Amino acid sequence: MDLAALTIFRAVVRENGVTRAAAKLHRVQSNVTTRIKQLEEQLGTDLFIRDGRRLVLTPAGETLLPYAERLLALADEARHAVRENRPSGRLRLGTMESVAATRMPALLARYHQTWPDVSLELETGTTGKLIERVREFEVDAALVATPLDIAASLGEQFDTVPVFREELVMLTPRNHPPIRQARDIALSTLIAFERGCAYRTYVEKWYHEHGMQPSRVLELGSYHAIVACVAAGAGVAVAPRSVLELRPEADNITVHSLGELGSIETLLVWRRGHFSSALNALREMLLEQSNLAPVGAAAQADLAARSEDGALEPA
Repeated sequence: MDLAALTIFRAVVRENGVTRAAAKLHRVQSNVTTRIKQLEEQLGTDLFIRDGRRLVLTPAGETLLPYAERLLALADEARHAVRENRPSGRLRLGTMESVAATRMPALLARYHQTWPDVSLELETGTTGKLIERVREFEVDAALVATPLDIAASLGEQFDTVPVFREELVMLTPRNHPPIRQARDIALSTLIAFERGCAYRTYVEKWYHEHGMQPSRVLELGSYHAIVACVAAGAGVAVAPRSVLELRPEADNITVHSLGELGSIETLLVWRRGHFSSALNALREMLLEQSNLAPVGAAAQADLAARSEDGALEPA
């Protein structure tokens, strides 16, 4: 059972079939089929069954998949370890859309200029999905909002480092009155990303603590669409304040502070033991660009006063 066979096996699973796996790996279909059959012969069991035009993993295939992921990830780590310390190879990074839009453009330009031998691949998603992508070795690391239940979400499988602090704010149409508690919200629709978004989890918890919940959640896939819908009066939303600087619709909304609740750290997370010189170089750049600083006593007192009893203050 060699690494090439495991790479082909994983590609067939990820691409949902031999044809797309062959294209992804730049191999002919017959070669992919032959290598899968050879792997099955070595293991003495079928890894796939055909369901119509689909290939479906057998129980043995389901068992092999996480081992294949771990072995291939370990092989990548070994290659990085024996090479010179200069970052090179592929680095797959997941990030929330807000971070990709506001924090990453300048950093990515600098990273590419500094380390041209690294092929950096970027994908966006919610915090929940990105953590799962790191867990399954589908990305090497991710930038996520600190989960509400960090122990349950990350456990002992991950290493983390905080790199940014975001101010989460509530957005309403322009003429909405000040919001000090949940019952002050005049619109019953919450506009948010799909479940798995950590920011949505925080604001839903805030609603719950005030004995309320939105009557409807309108799920959208981008901050551009979310801010535009708020400006049009479709509902309220939460977003990092940094996102508003990029949105021309921001003149047509009112921003309400969430006080202490709105101070949320962005974490760089990766699988424990799965590190590389390319990832280390990215971590160092993120920390250099970080806006994290200790919150002074005066600032803490101000936040406590503004958020007493869960109240919100208008910005």
